[in-house]
Amino acid sequence: MPRFFAISVVLTIIGTIIIGKALYIMTTQKDYWTQVADRLKRDSVSVKPKRGNILSCDGQLLASSLPEYKVFLDYKSGDPTDTVWKRKKDSIWNEKIDSTCMMLHNIFPSKTAEEFKAHLNLGKAKGARHWAIWRRRIDYNTFCKVRNLPFFNLPKNKCGFHWEEFNSRRHPYGSLAKRTVGDLFGEKDSARYGLELAYDSILRGNNGITHRRKILNKYMDIPVTPPIDGADIVTTIDVNMQDLAERAVLNELKEINGEMGVAILMEVKTGDIKAIVNMARADDGEYYEMMNNAVSYRCEPGSVFKVASFLVALDDGVVPTSPDTSFVIHTGCGIMQMHGRDMKDHNWRRGGYGDINMARALEVSSNIGVSYVIDKFYAAKPEKYVEGLRRVGIAEDLKIPIVGYAKPIVRSPKGADGKPNPTWYKTTLPWMSIGYETQIPPINTVTFYNAIANNGVMVRPRFVKKIIKNGETIREFPVEIVKERIAKPSTIKTMQTILRHVVSQGLGKKAGSQSFQVSGKTGTAQVSQGKEGYKSGITKYWLSFAGYFPSDAPRYSCIVCLKKSNLPASGGSMSGKVFHHISEGVMAQLLKLRVEDARDSLSVFIPDVKNGNMMAADYVLTHLGIKSDPKWSGSYSESNPIWGTAASSTNEVDLFKMTTYKNITPDVTGMGARDAVFMLESRGLKVRISGRGKVIRQSYPAGKQIKRGDLCTLELQ
Repeated sequence: MPRFFAISVVLTIIGTIIIGKALYIMTTQKDYWTQVADRLKRDSVSVKPKRGNILSCDGQLLASSLPEYKVFLDYKSGDPTDTVWKRKKDSIWNEKIDSTCMMLHNIFPSKTAEEFKAHLNLGKAKGARHWAIWRRRIDYNTFCKVRNLPFFNLPKNKCGFHWEEFNSRRHPYGSLAKRTVGDLFGEKDSARYGLELAYDSILRGNNGITHRRKILNKYMDIPVTPPIDGADIVTTIDVNMQDLAERAVLNELKEINGEMGVAILMEVKTGDIKAIVNMARADDGEYYEMMNNAVSYRCEPGSVFKVASFLVALDDGVVPTSPDTSFVIHTGCGIMQMHGRDMKDHNWRRGGYGDINMARALEVSSNIGVSYVIDKFYAAKPEKYVEGLRRVGIAEDLKIPIVGYAKPIVRSPKGADGKPNPTWYKTTLPWMSIGYETQIPPINTVTFYNAIANNGVMVRPRFVKKIIKNGETIREFPVEIVKERIAKPSTIKTMQTILRHVVSQGLGKKAGSQSFQVSGKTGTAQVSQGKEGYKSGITKYWLSFAGYFPSDAPRYSCIVCLKKSNLPASGGSMSGKVFHHISEGVMAQLLKLRVEDARDSLSVFIPDVKNGNMMAADYVLTHLGIKSDPKWSGSYSESNPIWGTAASSTNEVDLFKMTTYKNITPDVTGMGARDAVFMLESRGLKVRISGRGKVIRQSYPAGKQIKRGDLCTLELQ
């Protein structure tokens, strides 16, 4: 029994020690051993896939993923029992720290070598296991430079240098269509807005799973489920058209000191959005794409809404189908009483328009002309007018896939419960007919005008054409028809004629072109300041022009909206001007001219050849099939220029060699800038250029002795 009792006591003490040690490990040393366990074994490690690309309609990259890295040091890396390596590691650290910090300063100039040294030594003093060398992400090239620095280039399990990899979104065209293409939250790698957010599940792909083991001081990843990379989406955006539209909007905003600019370019038959611009002025006075106002900014559209009002009246048959001859509107002196309030035309101070027909009312954007017709025929039953607006599609919910789309708000004389709307007044109908008391985003307005251009067929705006993966199309987005017909064919035909006249002989002349016909409607509306009304302090204006081109065979519809404060403010001359630049630029891009098309039996096709390098001129003329008569011999492939002059005749070009001297100023008149600058600077002169074209004057006269370093100014024209 004494021996049994002694053994029991010993076992009890040992058990107590084991339990105490276990409790100590579970509490005090929990974090330490958890980190050790994570280093040795990690089950079900999530592996992120590569995010898909966003492409333009012709396959150019609008957004793509590139790797970025955060770099760290683990000061407790290696075997803690290996004292020999520990001493060697400290020796290498002390020897290389200065040179490493100097190289880090060269890579990251914003931080001095001394600051880097203090920062890294602080991490060493703390014994940190995940000490950030540089707190921000770096690209792959910078990462390679850091990884190859002294000490950091030692084996990973020896020096403790390690990193985290992230997917970074890059936009090769910068801010082009930024709000529509979208972006990611950098730290979270999650979509923020635009197509990135709308198609996030397709672009993101699916995470993979891998097991990680530490075997013989090396980590080994054992794949379980490989990640599935995201698919690419092909948008409808055309990079060239987008760039053209952005520049046109920006130039006008700067000229008029505007606050906001929106432009949407839409393909008539398909509804493809070829360009979408959303510029707004920031606090620093510069313009950026901060909100997708093209789809989210609901406002009172102004006079571009008058087309919808007249389309309803024409389609209902309350006015004759030929408004240019059959229906006369008495606008008087430009002021008319409408249920106790003055309705004014923009020229009321000049006496108004007098008696006009419906077509002329739209051409000159007469408020009285439109509101009189709508009030006369719909005042007794305003719900019929509102139903007509919904029928023609101006109030349609387009279900745009971009997050933030705001569907139109069109007031109704009756509420959802069928009871009269208490906020509907007698003045509501006439003012609603000219674009007030409604809220329509620009995307809806351009879709409505696109339907008119498309002979009454309304198509849904399309931002994405297809989804592709590994070069194969896995899904296509077909053209969606929202309404087969927004109005009778005869009504659409009449409205097409009126819109063409608005540009050719109305207020929309600035939007027109001498090369093709344009159809559309101007709009100028005061912007309500909420409870403060329209005229509280600074008056703001919403200027717009909506239309399509070319009129005879419409290919594109477009809307341009500008927001500015104070007068002058004109939708026709300001927004119409932007529309003009966009339409002419787009049509110019579509021209495909061939040299053969310019040839005929009577044409003379001899180009004007500049003076300069005659070998280069002879080479080009020969490959164009044009006869040249050189008065010298030589080969362009020998890259030895022969300087001279050219003279064109009816059937050929004569090329003459001129004599040049090293210290004498040559005659460079008639040359292009490149040849002229080369000839003068190779002789020691400094050259300054003004103008473009051919050299017509040189300040350092030909034949003068050259003094090296003298300035010669060339005037080109």
